[in-house]
Amino acid sequence: MRTAKSARTLWLLLGALASGCGAELGTAAEQAPVSPLQAATASAALVQTASYDPALQAPKCTAGASGCDTGPSLVLGRGSVGPESHAPNTLGGSCADGPSGMFHSDESLDRLKVSTVDGTALAPGKAVTVEATVWAYSGYSSDYLDIYVAADASNPSWTFVTTLVPSGAGTQVLVANTTLPSTGGSMQAVRASFRYSGTAAPCTSGGYDDRDDLVFEVGTATPPPPPTSSRATVSSGDRLSLSIAADGTVWTWGSNQGDYTDGYSTLRGQRTQVWGLSSVVSLASGGGHQLALTQDGTVWGWGSNNDGQLGDGTTNYPGNPVQAVGLSSVAVLAGGSRHSLAVKSDGTLWIWGNNMYGQLGDGTTTSRSLPAQVQGLSGVVAADAGDYHTLAVTSPAGTVWSWGSNWNGELGDGTTTSRNTPGQVVGLSGVKAVVAGMGYSLALKTDGTVWAWGSNGSGQLGDGTTTSRNTPVQVVGLSGVVAVATGYNHSVALKSDGTVWTWGSNNLGQLGDGTTTQRNTPVQVVGLSGVVAVAAGGSHSVAKHSDGRIWAWGGNDDYELGDGKIVHTTTPVTVQGLTNVTAAAVGYWHMLALRSDGTLWSWGGGLSYAFPLGHPQTAQNLPAQVTGLSSVTAVAAGQMYSLALKADGTVWAWGYGGYGSLGIGPLNGTEYHYSPLQVPNLTGVTAIKAGYFHSLVLKSDGTMWAWGGNIYGQLGDGTTTQRYSPVLVPGMTNVAAMAAGYAHTLVLKSDGTVWAWGRNDYGQLGDGTTTRRTSPVQVPGMTGVVAVAAGDDHSLAVKSDGTLWVWGNNGSGQLGDGTYTSRSTPVRVTALSSVAGVSAGSSHTLAVKTDGTAWGWGSNSQSQAGAGTTIPGTTIKQLTGVSGVQKVIAGNLSSMTLSQTGTLSVWGNNWLGQLGNGGYLYRTTPALVVGFGP
Repeated sequence: MRTAKSARTLWLLLGALASGCGAELGTAAEQAPVSPLQAATASAALVQTASYDPALQAPKCTAGASGCDTGPSLVLGRGSVGPESHAPNTLGGSCADGPSGMFHSDESLDRLKVSTVDGTALAPGKAVTVEATVWAYSGYSSDYLDIYVAADASNPSWTFVTTLVPSGAGTQVLVANTTLPSTGGSMQAVRASFRYSGTAAPCTSGGYDDRDDLVFEVGTATPPPPPTSSRATVSSGDRLSLSIAADGTVWTWGSNQGDYTDGYSTLRGQRTQVWGLSSVVSLASGGGHQLALTQDGTVWGWGSNNDGQLGDGTTNYPGNPVQAVGLSSVAVLAGGSRHSLAVKSDGTLWIWGNNMYGQLGDGTTTSRSLPAQVQGLSGVVAADAGDYHTLAVTSPAGTVWSWGSNWNGELGDGTTTSRNTPGQVVGLSGVKAVVAGMGYSLALKTDGTVWAWGSNGSGQLGDGTTTSRNTPVQVVGLSGVVAVATGYNHSVALKSDGTVWTWGSNNLGQLGDGTTTQRNTPVQVVGLSGVVAVAAGGSHSVAKHSDGRIWAWGGNDDYELGDGKIVHTTTPVTVQGLTNVTAAAVGYWHMLALRSDGTLWSWGGGLSYAFPLGHPQTAQNLPAQVTGLSSVTAVAAGQMYSLALKADGTVWAWGYGGYGSLGIGPLNGTEYHYSPLQVPNLTGVTAIKAGYFHSLVLKSDGTMWAWGGNIYGQLGDGTTTQRYSPVLVPGMTNVAAMAAGYAHTLVLKSDGTVWAWGRNDYGQLGDGTTTRRTSPVQVPGMTGVVAVAAGDDHSLAVKSDGTLWVWGNNGSGQLGDGTYTSRSTPVRVTALSSVAGVSAGSSHTLAVKTDGTAWGWGSNSQSQAGAGTTIPGTTIKQLTGVSGVQKVIAGNLSSMTLSQTGTLSVWGNNWLGQLGNGGYLYRTTPALVVGFGP
């Protein structure tokens, strides 16, 4: 995963790119003259906030607005359940709300809005978008939102539009598109009916049902002018976003890399104020540093400074924002991966920071910690800093200039030769703004077309291919564009009609089209209209609505979506809907649970890694039954595949079959199998285990068989030959238990001895060496052992006296011996006694004692070791919130316990739904950022 800034998110407002990412200086032809030190004022809000009309007994807007919105409080709640004023807020008080339940524990309709798609006034026959903010019950799959319209609010007759279903519990916005009646009265109305179960009707009678009406006058009005350009009041880096509040303070959410805040918390799902900044008018983001332009024209920076990218004359990491030396009258800012730039009001360009590839444009590759003017350029009206290249636009012809790295043709000069002084991009004029991304570039022309060049492996150039270009090509099918943004390898465009269009990589839903399918040409983001600004982070995207609300979608590794959702938990939570569990397994991104009735259930994997789940390729953040399997007696989870043992002694496999991990024979070009397949020629099996890419089984005759990856000899057959079908492990008889690590194998024999083979670079075989073994070797000193476990590179054994012994990698303290020293022979964990069972994760360890308590230690970045923190270490701590534990199951970044009563508790990372609680890390459609808008 990249640690340098791969593609920063920078807000771009209608009319021109905003400051920091190809921001354009205003010209008389495009807007009224604006002082370079004063933010330009956007046009007036087009959406009217409704007022309660006592005669109609419902919220109402007057004529002339492009939208009508109840706002956040007018209909908040449900009748007597919650703070809803003037309940029931339906025409004539005709339909009372249900009185059952509790506020924001049970259903409520909290906000309603209707707006035209084209931004003109609400009028008969207009295409409109209806947005309803609801609070969904925890059993949200039984909640339904019905939308109706009435042509005459003074004598309403309701026409059904559609029914929407929440995608999760809690607050969310449901969106529908419809056309207003072409005839009727001077007032029309929309009704949203949020119900629990039942059937659609304008007025249902359920105890948890909530209806609200929104009345608006219809007529004709002069279309408002498009918003004028303004500074970047919001900005984002790869996994960090910032916003300027109305009082000039700066707020941030997401990763804490490259930001300084007051009251920092590792859970940054909601915004936090940046300390020590005021009167800020514009923002820009770099890879690990941030920049702010204040009202007096000075520049301030904070975060990473190892290349001098803060411009303060040092390479020190400051404890608070510091001023860039010698800069004044600045109008535009931009931050690259490790360099920064500023355009002054006199049209000169100043630049500083890393210069490894000549991106400072001064003819050298010497980095600078102080701003220096780029020579040979004047009349600069727009500029941007990419990963390691720089772009600038000069007036009056709108010519584009480029310099820096050129591996992918990102300089657009027809070559792939890097350059340390400015050179002209081939064949471009009439350009108003530029964006420099990760190895590619975009240019927005004054005619509203978008042009692209550079890297195109994910279709980010939008020309319908994945062929990189070293000269500009036009993005297919786009016109009327007013702003563009680049992510890691996806692109975003805002059109003058307020719609948002995206293309390129979509592995985390960053295109916002409800899928994770790559797009080589632009597609429209679903459910968004009235947008006035867009941004693109590394793998996420953001849009700002005309009413001030901010929407985000895509990756959320460091909570950059700002939705307040918990994507990892430090304490165990119960997996929903599963009881009578007898066994469980944790893969890299997925979970498996076996119930006493022999059915197998799975969850996790998100949209990108659903193949080990064993049911159709859909995201699962709640347990669902694996199809086609019954009478299952044991389960195992590899990195991206799954195994099941049936009562008849057969083994079934599914998921990623690379390296032969499924054991089904030659792949013949098909590496992914989404449904269980029987492993051929294998019967009489009594136990199964799965490593990263190798699989192990024990047969009733006491023999052991293996298949899959074997580069380190982990199959134990004396070779390093990959096996697509089971092979016998020579010499392994009287086997009592097995364990599979990343690339090593452990076996416990019935005589209490332990044997090991495979990878051994950290001493994980326990034989006193770091020499890999392709055949079994006995682990010295291990007798009387009753259980074994294998992590990525460490090994565990429990003896009959309840003592725990460990060896192998200890870089994260996973051995629990009070040190970070790796061991090539077993050592006892003195801090634990009466151990009943153990499990080894990638770099952490879990243990259960005979009293049913669970304990954890080692790597803990996602709280996978438990103990209510994210602090790693050698100290063994008891897991809070669980008792009566029967088994512990440690995975990569998530962990589970199985209770003596058959329930599962899980904690740690939830990026792909591993917690089984209905949550996800990323989103494929827009969701509101908490704390913005009316």
